[in-house]
Amino acid sequence: MKTITTPLNTNSPHDIRVENSLEISGLTKTYNNGFKALDQVNLTLSNGMFGLLGPNGAGKSSLMRSLATLQTFDSGAIVFNGVNSQVNPNIIRECVGYLPQEFGVYPNMSSVQLLDYLSILKGVTDKSQRQKQIDYLLALTNLTAHKNKEVANYSGGMKQRFGIAQALLGSPKLLIIDEPTAGLDPAERNSFHNILSDISDKMIVILSTHIVEDINNLCPNMAILNAGKLCFEGEPQALLNVLKNKLWTKTISKNELEQVKRQHDLLSVRLKNGCYQIRLVADTDPGKGFTSAQADLEDAYFYTLKQTPTK
Repeated sequence: MKTITTPLNTNSPHDIRVENSLEISGLTKTYNNGFKALDQVNLTLSNGMFGLLGPNGAGKSSLMRSLATLQTFDSGAIVFNGVNSQVNPNIIRECVGYLPQEFGVYPNMSSVQLLDYLSILKGVTDKSQRQKQIDYLLALTNLTAHKNKEVANYSGGMKQRFGIAQALLGSPKLLIIDEPTAGLDPAERNSFHNILSDISDKMIVILSTHIVEDINNLCPNMAILNAGKLCFEGEPQALLNVLKNKLWTKTISKNELEQVKRQHDLLSVRLKNGCYQIRLVADTDPGKGFTSAQADLEDAYFYTLKQTPTK
């Protein structure tokens, strides 16, 4: 690994930048009920934000839990900085920060008390070091003014920011975030995005979500998981290029929708100003009032899913 000291002006425990590597090869997981959640997943990642996009039930949480060593898998390997997670799970756990889709907190504990307790569990035994790290993380997540308030009474956005703070305890090299912005209002989502952007060059950050906009705003590289299989990996622009000069749109009334669905294989239907904006993919102009449209990441995502057979 190559270590680089970055010229940050904070006393952040993340001031030392380490080039990390994560290799996932042939990862397969089938649960006891016979459901195959992961099917030969292969990925190679380094520092920065990586987006994992997919519909509910695609296998995203199964992959996240496998990476965090919270569950075993049937075959394949996860190797982080040369360490195999199945052979040495405790070494991997020391390097991982994890924010699951849902997490609980102890009642009657303030954020500063809970962070102190969790940092001890993560092996930060030096009191002054713990305090320095907690102060930094509270400031990073904009929770300093609320540090003595019980976490159980935090708003949804504050709880998610606390979730990031606890995930960053112990200066992880791999940060795994599962559906972090579901239910957050636009201001809370923006704040959350800013935090992730600030820390992403110093570690591998995997953002798992079904919200396309989050990937579009944050991730220079991404993958799409559907029915346990990877159906795309690369830069978002590469996904968009597939639809270049092939996307067509038309605005219709609600009364026309069912008839148009019978006539065309629609990519998506978007409600706009009380009417429907329909979009379809075709090599040539389909006529009938359709006009050429510029594809966005949501279009490319839906198109990729349509090309992927489900179970």
